[in-house]
Amino acid sequence: MVLDSVLKDSNVRAIFFAICLFVVFLQAGFFAAHRQQPNTPIYQGIHVQRRNGIPLNEHPIPKLMAEAEDKFRNLIQKQSKTLAQAVSEYKKRYNRDPPKGFDDWFKFAIERNVRIIDDYDAIHEDLSPFWALSGEELRRRVDQVGHLPSIDMVRIENGVVKAMNMQQNKEQDEEVSARANGFRRMIEKFGDKIPDMDFPINGKAEGRILIPWEHREYPELTVQDSSIGINAILGPDFTADWRGDGNVWESWRRTCPPNSKARKLFSSVKPSVQAPHIVNFYDSLRSESSAPFTKNLTFAKSVDDNYDFCESPSTHYQQGHFFSDWRTISVLYPVFSPAKAKGYADIRIPSHYYHQATPQYTYGWDTINLKGKATDDMETAWENKRDIIFWRGATTGGGNSPSGFAAQYQRHRFVRMASSHSEENRTVVIPSSETSSYASVSVPIAKLNDEIMDVAFVRLLGWANYPGGRAALRKDHRFDKSVPLGEHWKYKYLVDIDGMGYSGRFLSFLASDSVPIKATVYQEYFSDWLQPWLHYIPLSQSYEELYNIFAFFSGPTSSMLEAANITSPNSRQRLDDGERRLRRIARAGKHWKNTIGRPVDMEAYVYRLALEWARLWSDDREAMSFKLESNPYQDSTLL
Repeated sequence: MVLDSVLKDSNVRAIFFAICLFVVFLQAGFFAAHRQQPNTPIYQGIHVQRRNGIPLNEHPIPKLMAEAEDKFRNLIQKQSKTLAQAVSEYKKRYNRDPPKGFDDWFKFAIERNVRIIDDYDAIHEDLSPFWALSGEELRRRVDQVGHLPSIDMVRIENGVVKAMNMQQNKEQDEEVSARANGFRRMIEKFGDKIPDMDFPINGKAEGRILIPWEHREYPELTVQDSSIGINAILGPDFTADWRGDGNVWESWRRTCPPNSKARKLFSSVKPSVQAPHIVNFYDSLRSESSAPFTKNLTFAKSVDDNYDFCESPSTHYQQGHFFSDWRTISVLYPVFSPAKAKGYADIRIPSHYYHQATPQYTYGWDTINLKGKATDDMETAWENKRDIIFWRGATTGGGNSPSGFAAQYQRHRFVRMASSHSEENRTVVIPSSETSSYASVSVPIAKLNDEIMDVAFVRLLGWANYPGGRAALRKDHRFDKSVPLGEHWKYKYLVDIDGMGYSGRFLSFLASDSVPIKATVYQEYFSDWLQPWLHYIPLSQSYEELYNIFAFFSGPTSSMLEAANITSPNSRQRLDDGERRLRRIARAGKHWKNTIGRPVDMEAYVYRLALEWARLWSDDREAMSFKLESNPYQDSTLL
């Protein structure tokens, strides 16, 4: 009765109708987002399909490998050989003169046989936004961000390089992050050749800077005057962690275009309604058919073939970096970090794990001289390596902001898949009874895992974040004892997966005589120089193609042959070809590490980055540019 009397008023009726309509659309938005998830394309690669029982005549992997080799060969061959060529190429790429000191950098690179002279697009990409700031504004922001928690400062003053904890105003190593000290060691060799300046170094593995799309597309919105203090920009209560006030995803989705699904209210908030426990991730990736063998065989062309989180917002649950506890900064502040995921605006630098030799992260660790050497004492000859896909790691992968989503982090999904005892089938392509073709067979994943996988967690961390706690985490995943780094060299296939941030073991895997299989959402300083399918095997974020990767290179297992009603492999030549191709990747990756992934190559990258940073640091950027015609260096071998 009360409701009827209220609704007699036409204005009230209109408001009531609008509210009802909103609720209907809200529910529709939720259901639409829910329906969207299973059909969302997670990654793109090369698809091969067996239709109506017709065998495949060509496997896609040889083509991927051939294209990769051609692409890398072109990269190396086109590098400049003289200073004049390098200056010309720089102007062509970036439409400006190189930075002052470019001639000294070129000499540094040539004398150390640095093979990459021109391809430093990562530096250009990372520093481009800061051209919108004046030198004065940039220096002020450097000082301000350097006083924030978990950010240290590397300072060059009168040619002397030092790392500092600005909050405590201390320079002792124990008060400064390992990342800051690592960067200090990289830059010390040429500190006397660059002007005084500061570098704010991220003390964490996770990225820190997330600039909203509007500020990146319209830089004038980013040029804020920080002279009134950092509190006026970031707020007076900025903390190092979220403490329940926001999360990475809410900040990250603002880096997407306004018309993207991640920016639309309903599809972006829907997944937050309930935290999942364990979901069959593969069902959301496959479009199953009732007809046998009608499935796609997909290989990622590179590790860049990842989720499009802007258009598939619900897939952000599959990556732990969206749940990091460390607060991000939504204003253009310069922070130098070892890696960054898509959408972040951090400035990439080589990881201290790569530059400084350690027993945990360095191939060839010399226990007597405490440095790396060419061949690891635990290295195993190729013919003695086990035909097994191997991985060991801790239960890291993400934080707890918000809580309850650890079951879907990248490492947890991988361990569950690779140790599953399910009778669920996987489709695998193997040589058919006809020697020139391939056919697909369905094999229970439990049998495949028993034959080709040795994957397990070794340390129980963050169990409080896992639904069900410690007991559930142990129950849902395989655990085994920890192994030293050298133990990995017994296996042909080494999987490399992100943890809390980038993987610090990747370059050690490349340096070995084994083959890295890498899945990552991170970009590092070397990402443009390393060629997937030549130096390593890229892995999609579903990991499903692992079984077909193994089948191509190592041949069918007994369960695959049984499913195909074949008693033994019928093409020794094809099996030998797969083995040769696999070893070729191992050798190419090792050669890359020994020629382009050396510590001195990292120093050359940092040297060039420092020259670019010095120009941005200056009030007169034109004066900090290099003009070839005024170059006093007359060594004809370089000019």
